[in-house]
Amino acid sequence: MNIHEYQAKKLLKQFKIKTPKGRIAYTQNEALSVAQKISDKGPWVLKAQIQAGARAKGHFLEKEAQNVSGVEVVKKLKDIPLIASQMLGHTLVTDQTQPQGKLVSKIYVEEFTSSVRSFYLSFVINRIQACITLLVANLTDNILDLAQKKPESILRLNFDLNQKITSQDIQQILSFLDLPQTSLAKLKIFVQNLYHAFLELDATMLEINPVGLLKDDSFVALDAKISFDDNALFRHPDVVQMHDDYEASENVLKAAKCGFKYREFEDGNIGLIVNGDGLALAVHDYLKQKQAKAACYLNIKGGVDEDKIAQSLKIMMTNPKVEGIIINILGGFLRCNLVADGIISAVSEIGLNIPLVARFEGTNKEAAKEILSGHHFPFLTADSLQEATLKLLEAMKEND
Repeated sequence: MNIHEYQAKKLLKQFKIKTPKGRIAYTQNEALSVAQKISDKGPWVLKAQIQAGARAKGHFLEKEAQNVSGVEVVKKLKDIPLIASQMLGHTLVTDQTQPQGKLVSKIYVEEFTSSVRSFYLSFVINRIQACITLLVANLTDNILDLAQKKPESILRLNFDLNQKITSQDIQQILSFLDLPQTSLAKLKIFVQNLYHAFLELDATMLEINPVGLLKDDSFVALDAKISFDDNALFRHPDVVQMHDDYEASENVLKAAKCGFKYREFEDGNIGLIVNGDGLALAVHDYLKQKQAKAACYLNIKGGVDEDKIAQSLKIMMTNPKVEGIIINILGGFLRCNLVADGIISAVSEIGLNIPLVARFEGTNKEAAKEILSGHHFPFLTADSLQEATLKLLEAMKEND
């Protein structure tokens, strides 16, 4: 689960992390009123609130808003209503959105904070090395580009879950960024507070881009982004209330009502239905080897029944980009025959005009295959992921 910048900063304040003064606004008049309350003379920063990065380099699709980006510094109070009106109700496109962009329904009005230096800092779950990694970089541009083109420009410090951040770690960050030695003590407090927030909130990522170094050697989170572990949200009802349904697609919301996770990708034409992220990644990797890509995937792990399985398949089949479906199920708590019954229920209602290959393994595997073979629909079955992928790609060629 992701939240907006203004929500992330609200949470960070609870962990004694300094952020600029700011408030949310939903109309141009409200933006003007907020600006007057947070600063007497400005400047102010107006920030479009969408759950995507690179807003400052983004652009709006609508003609009347093409002279502003997703982040604007405003020096004169009288200019705030106009700039706010150009953001609100218009569609912002950034490097981290799809081409259709995202509609801006609210903006964050913030006091402008002048910093001596700025840099990138984040905590992330490192699934490869099974640890928490602290990433630090001097540049605040696209961190993904930096990681690919100049990986040596990023400092990486790994921590075990129970490991504390020491003065030696802070000194390493200080030297890497070439920050003044006088800021060591306050940097230590800032980083330790962020680490505490990361752990306490069950975050999978906590990104400050940029961190600002002020004249008094203190540090401020000029921006903030937090992603949460969905499996731990039951411990954070306050965070759950921050979920913004307007940021999610209709299919994502439908899947969530069934307790499933659904995600779409920019390109690809194959839909994946799995009962575990590992199974999804395995299909992704094998599709890539065969020069094919997924359009979306739906994870049906958790408590399910036949109706929910049927609903998941309907979600997948109503995606216009999907030209073929792979169902990859490892039966255990989720019985394979239950999935097969759900497939029959969905297809009986809405039909099937694209290839579908089901690979079952585990509990009631043979019963599931018998259920599918006992109907007239053109289902295909396979005994391995590789076989399922090859069968689907061949069927899609024949279906062209």
